[in-house]
This record gives sequence, C-alpha cells and structure tokens, in this order.
Amino acid sequence: AKDIGVEFHTLSKTYNMAGWRVGFVVGNSRIIQGLRTLKTNLDYGIFAALQSAAEAALQLSDVYLQDVQNRYRRRRDFMIEGLAELGWQIPKSKATMYLWVPCPIGVGSTDFALDVLQQTGVVLTPGNAFGIGGEGYVRISLIAECDRLGEALNRLKQANIRYQAETMVKVEG
Repeated sequence: AKDIGVEFHTLSKTYNMAGWRVGFVVGNSRIIQGLRTLKTNLDYGIFAALQSAAEAALQLSDVYLQDVQNRYRRRRDFMIEGLAELGWQIPKSKATMYLWVPCPIGVGSTDFALDVLQQTGVVLTPGNAFGIGGEGYVRISLIAECDRLGEALNRLKQANIRYQAETMVKVEG
C-alpha cells in the first residue's frame, strides 16, 4: 500500500491531543511531496512547542498506550452496563472513545438528543451531525471519568427514561 497510497494518523485521541491538529502521513513519497507542497502554501505549520510535545508523545512506552486503552475500556463498559439497565443493548466496540447509541425507531437523532437534553440536561450528539449515515443514532463521548458518566446515567434514571425498540418512554411514577 505504501507504494500507491498514503495513510494519515492523528495524535488527537491516542495521545489526548484533541484540538492540537497534530498528525503524520506515511506512504508513497511522491504523494507525500505533493502534500508537503500543498501544506506549505496553505500555512506555516503548527506552533513548535506542539510539535515538540507530539514528538515526545511518540516516544512514550507502550505502557502509556495500554493505560489509555484501559481507561477507555473501563468507561465504555461502565456506560454500556448502565445503559443496559435502561433498555439499550449496545455492542462493545474494541477501539473507540464514543458510544453510538440507537435512537428509538421513528425518532430522528436531533429530536432524540433535544428531548434527552430538555428532560435531563444530558448532552448527546445527534448522529446526523456526522453525515447521513449517523441518522438514527446519538453519540456519547467517553472522555469524562466514570463519576461524571455516572452522573449522566443517574439523570437518565431519575427522569425515568427507558429505551425500547419502538419508542423511548418516560415512565410516570
């Protein structure tokens, strides 16, 4: 593949550098030279201190990466278990910092996210913000620690929001 294409990699998620816009590209040298030319005409690069931090991050041991993976795995499992108590059945993806949660059938992702926000104060990102393929889902970030995620789950429980395949219901009681 390196002879005919390129691969882009970002340090945003793996190294907690979201928003830094730091990454690298590997592959076909002719394509990379074209990208270098394009990049030099668009801007002057990123702040040197960010480049140094990225370089240092790439030299970290695998122990750091395993720790990051374990943190997200714990958060994922915590949220999946909590949402299961509310009726959602969400598969455990192997590598993500988000959960993609199905909306009730017939309810758009924006409407669902707004309804949950109004009832609980919990922010869910409408899937359609990521394109047509995201419609019918909301995205839940796993960036926060489990205590904060637990607060979101408690708010859903306190509002008596439950998921059913056909509808989301607020149980009066």
